[in-house]
Amino acid sequence: MPRFDLPPEQLRTYSPDVTEPADFDEFWQRTLAESRAVATPPVLRRVDSPLRTVEVYDVTFSGYAGDPVHAWLVLPAHIDGPLPGIVEYVGYGGGRGVAHEQLHWASSGYAYLRMDTRGQGSVWGNGGSTADPHGTGSSSPGFMTRGILDPHDYYYRRVFTDGVLAVDALRSLDRVDASRVAVVGSSQGGGISIAVAGLTEGLIAVMPEVPFLCHFERAIGMTDRDPYQEVVRYLSVHRDAVEPVFRTLSYFDGVTFARRATAPALFSVALMDATCPPSTVYAAKNAWAADAEIIEYPFNDHEGGLGVHWAPQAQFLAAHVGEPVSAG
Repeated sequence: MPRFDLPPEQLRTYSPDVTEPADFDEFWQRTLAESRAVATPPVLRRVDSPLRTVEVYDVTFSGYAGDPVHAWLVLPAHIDGPLPGIVEYVGYGGGRGVAHEQLHWASSGYAYLRMDTRGQGSVWGNGGSTADPHGTGSSSPGFMTRGILDPHDYYYRRVFTDGVLAVDALRSLDRVDASRVAVVGSSQGGGISIAVAGLTEGLIAVMPEVPFLCHFERAIGMTDRDPYQEVVRYLSVHRDAVEPVFRTLSYFDGVTFARRATAPALFSVALMDATCPPSTVYAAKNAWAADAEIIEYPFNDHEGGLGVHWAPQAQFLAAHVGEPVSAG
């Protein structure tokens, strides 16, 4: 895929005027308050595993409207804590997978929680196990248009709330230092991490990788790839729904959440990314209300930095969290 977006020097200063609803903060404060009011403490079940350097737990916590959401918790063995924590959100179509897939954060001394994405987990990877029990109106295949005519019904209202309450769940654990929790995710997971950063006080760091769900007004008309194309297909049929669709999406735009972020961020962007165009990533990064850095991968598509990107992430996180606790 050749480069198709703005030149790099223009990307680095790109700061569009993204539509923000007047009641954006009220909408999200009410949404979170309602779900927290019915939340119950997370339930942990120790998993029998051949892994010896980590402990694995199957976690169920309360998400949107008290719905049960599943996650894996992986802790470094033989360390009592309090541990710094990190919550990871998963890319579009994937689920939490199996517990032994992601060991690098726990092996580095962090309490690591990998959140399932409700209703997803059947496109790639090793599956998910969290249902989305809320019905919506007609939609195109995928998740992007579920409930898209009303922000109260929209699918990502539930997912973003799950993401915030995953942080609450991790912070509630005895072996976790609630003051040292970070969030991370790639693609959809990066978009969720941005939303959580805008809705959660006291995070220590945020690491969105090639994030999705940013600057909808540009992305939907710019790329011919899914998932943004799901909205295009929907609007090609529902021709009179343009205004309500973009009104709904304005409550879920990563740029608007970025304006409310209070934790330092390390972004990544791929300059040949036709799934999440570079300008949409820079729109969120340049709107970030706290300190924000970005690493460019000039010749990569949506895969971004993959495993290469973890080393700078680990350095960034250690700088802000402090060195994790070591075994005595």
